[in-house]
Amino acid sequence: MRGVDETAFGIDGASMSIGSATLRGMSFRKLLTGATLGLSVLLAGCVNSPNYSSVRSPLQPNLNPDTQQGQVAGRTIGNGSVRVGLLLPYSGEGQSAVSVANLFENSARLALEDFQGADIQLLVKDTGGTAEGASLAAQQAVNEGAELLIGPVFAPAVKGASAVARRAGVPIVAFSSDTNVAKPGTYLLSYLPVSDVNRIVSYAAEQERRSYSALLPNNAYGTIAEAAFRQAVGQKNGRIISIERYIPGNAEDIRARVTSLSRSISQVDTLFVPEGGGVPPFVMQVMTEMGASLGEVKMIGSGQWNTPDILQSPVMVGSWFPGPDDQSFERLAARYRETYGSQPPRNASLAYDATILAAGLVRSAGPDRFSERVMTNRDGFLGIDGIFRFRRDGQNDRGLAVYAVTGKGTAEPIAPAPTTFSGRF
Repeated sequence: MRGVDETAFGIDGASMSIGSATLRGMSFRKLLTGATLGLSVLLAGCVNSPNYSSVRSPLQPNLNPDTQQGQVAGRTIGNGSVRVGLLLPYSGEGQSAVSVANLFENSARLALEDFQGADIQLLVKDTGGTAEGASLAAQQAVNEGAELLIGPVFAPAVKGASAVARRAGVPIVAFSSDTNVAKPGTYLLSYLPVSDVNRIVSYAAEQERRSYSALLPNNAYGTIAEAAFRQAVGQKNGRIISIERYIPGNAEDIRARVTSLSRSISQVDTLFVPEGGGVPPFVMQVMTEMGASLGEVKMIGSGQWNTPDILQSPVMVGSWFPGPDDQSFERLAARYRETYGSQPPRNASLAYDATILAAGLVRSAGPDRFSERVMTNRDGFLGIDGIFRFRRDGQNDRGLAVYAVTGKGTAEPIAPAPTTFSGRF
């Protein structure tokens, strides 16, 4: 998966194939009718070459909250009649903050180019990656008439912007993966642990797996993953034999926890290890060294597994994890490379989808466009990574595919992503 917050934009997977999610009886494809390359056309594979120049270097906007209503300070993208704030950490601490700000702005620009006739204007605001900066940026966007805020990225910034937006009655589509900042009106579009856990446990149950153990990091992500894991296993009438928590990054502690797990491994048919990187291969190595009888035990994980450490590991061959159908993203990535000259990280789809969603709702939903009823429609929406929907508590559900590790640097799809939320959750 993507850890909590900052790792959200390290992206590593999270969604699925193409579906027919609906909004008030209207398919998202129809919602996007008229787009030159809009999301629906993009998914159909009709990719046109962009004809605009690279994005300009971001300018520092004026973060004065006293800006007069209606007057726009700083840069804008698009010239539509409906204003939407784009809150990103241009002056955030560290290169990663600046990189994600530029990435997300570039992706938003592509979305507006692709959605022909989009009637929105993005008001570009710098959050600095902090709660204070985001609060000022959100206040300025609201003062300038923003009806929706896209961003921020980091949890403290989302919290700062959310307080301002809530008072103004303006919803937010944010990119943090820290579910603690989700709430009614503050919707997280990022990849959240619960979707990964629900999908992989559901698939395991379909394969008649009934007994589970788990090895989880002793941090905020591990706490969220554990709660989702317990609930998902219970819903599938499975049983949990053992759960061990380890100190992240501490090989000796991981070894000790694995040793403890190995004592009951004969009672288990499924082992859940969601953290990515070198942890799952190390777990397999330790169990093998101890002579643990793995037998028919299947290791399952999360979207965090979509890394070379795991995909190239011979000891991980056959293990399962949830992830996106990458075909649509590859088309977006090709557009991005042609336009900006570099390969975009996997999370470029987040800002693209948020912008397309805003433009689509303006076109299809009229004055009710950003209301809670529309934003939390149970049928959801179709994005680059497949179907998604917002919950009333601000979290999201995503449809995911399931992959098996090949050991050759790739993953083999073994179960397609659902194309509808009907009968799910």
